[in-house]
Amino acid sequence: MIIKSATYLKSSSNYQQCPPADKPEFAFIGRSNVGKSSFINMLTNHQHLAKTSAKPGKTQLINHFLINGKWYIVDLPGYGYARTAKTLRMQWSQMSMDYILNRTNLYCLCVLIDSRLTPQKIDLEFLAKLGEAQVPFVLIFTKADKQSGLRTERNVQAFMESLSEQWEEMPPYFITSAVSGKGRDEFLKFVEEVTAR
Repeated sequence: MIIKSATYLKSSSNYQQCPPADKPEFAFIGRSNVGKSSFINMLTNHQHLAKTSAKPGKTQLINHFLINGKWYIVDLPGYGYARTAKTLRMQWSQMSMDYILNRTNLYCLCVLIDSRLTPQKIDLEFLAKLGEAQVPFVLIFTKADKQSGLRTERNVQAFMESLSEQWEEMPPYFITSAVSGKGRDEFLKFVEEVTAR
């Protein structure tokens, strides 16, 4: 798939305010500062499409981006640590879960995981919630350029092994780098295949 156009459409404070559910959506979520906005910008070849920040908790609304006029990328507020009041973090978390559970045109939830880290409890617990709700998802391991390929492979393997303790069937996963573009073509091929079904 070639991305010819990527435009910001709107930001919503709840799923009811989102654009009409008439196109496939691929939503992105991850713990704070996982590199979500950088990944979206790399994917679309737009340096400033999604707002990036060194401070966790930048995404505070449900952000829709229209791709090729045919499908949406949706940037959801992250979960976990952010320098904001606990009540605000809970609001963001609830906003994301309401969207995930109620958006009828959500084709796939893309959960971003920092490939530099060993399996984190917060990520595993979030995936367990998705499993209970039967939400289809894929894993996107980010920041593969920040360490050796061997270390990335070890961390990814450790994460998948932790998942296998709870899951019978493993989700698809992609190893990516927003700097080098690693994983971009594979992910876009996946989007093309899913939307063609």
